[in-house]
Amino acid sequence: MKRNSMSIAALLGVLTGAMSLRAATPELITAPATTAPADVTTINGLWQDAQRDRAVPYKIYLPKTLPAGTTIPVIVFSHGLGGSCEGYAFLGQHWASRGYASVHLTHHGSDTAALRGAEDIMKATSAVANDLRNSVDRVKDVSFALDQLTTMNKDDAAVKGKLDLEKIGMAGHFFGGSTTMWMIGQKSGSPLDIKGIGGDPRIKAAIPMSAPAARGPNIQRAYGSITTPVLCMTGTLDDSPAGETRAADRRMPFDNMVAAERYLVIFEGGDHMVFSGWRSPMRAGKRPGTLADPAKDPRFHALILQSTDAFWDAYLKGDEKAKTYLREGFARDLGKDGTWSAKKANEK
Repeated sequence: MKRNSMSIAALLGVLTGAMSLRAATPELITAPATTAPADVTTINGLWQDAQRDRAVPYKIYLPKTLPAGTTIPVIVFSHGLGGSCEGYAFLGQHWASRGYASVHLTHHGSDTAALRGAEDIMKATSAVANDLRNSVDRVKDVSFALDQLTTMNKDDAAVKGKLDLEKIGMAGHFFGGSTTMWMIGQKSGSPLDIKGIGGDPRIKAAIPMSAPAARGPNIQRAYGSITTPVLCMTGTLDDSPAGETRAADRRMPFDNMVAAERYLVIFEGGDHMVFSGWRSPMRAGKRPGTLADPAKDPRFHALILQSTDAFWDAYLKGDEKAKTYLREGFARDLGKDGTWSAKKANEK
């Protein structure tokens, strides 16, 4: 019984990076520091969507000080299946330190609580992922969050007048990667299309991490209408810990978003959990439930931050030097740790 419990906890960590599991298996899974650096502050809260009778918890990472009259772009982050707004702290902290407001959401129904206590974790995970209501709720959560940020920018003393809501980006991992793609106009490519719900024009740039690939005969329809600049991120070992997506499939969005300016990084030896920020002790060179050597994580994390910095600066701050770096410089810095592709809109 004890052995079975440990394997479930380990798999939960693989799926989510949820920090609440740290105490359950400290010898297997440890989280990175969750305190913000000295130049970053955080705000935790909960928005209540009265129309849906639904709560949307959030955590906002902000630069601690801003010059008077300064406004900063906004990044909305959507967690993976089984996660929460408390995860992916290394991204929120870093982006805020670089002059962004990083807004992390909790999506009830596909968050940590949705898997807690499950006797058959794989069955529970599949049920959550395949429940169309969770996909729809996630998309509506993001648009609702953007509405609430608009209100906060007018009325909330902590952020009043600080947010540049004309410059909004979105990122997400796993289920959050799908949510990100839907928010920029991806159709599902299947009969379960969430027609009329996705595609929020307020989002000007997107970074889907380990996004599942659309399947079926309508791949061009699924991705063909997307025009938002996109940076897709994956790894050569990025097989889904729950689902059918194989690592090689994860380049499909990049290959089929022909109307968008787009980039793709594939980390050599990077697995599904590279993007979560979680690290595990060396155990025969492997992490529980994953494939990659955890000793490579610091290098991958540095490259994730380096490339996302340039992408946000290029497309949310209008920095042409950053765009040139994306097209011409990052592949050099990536070296043998991965492959990099960059394509302009309508370039096949």
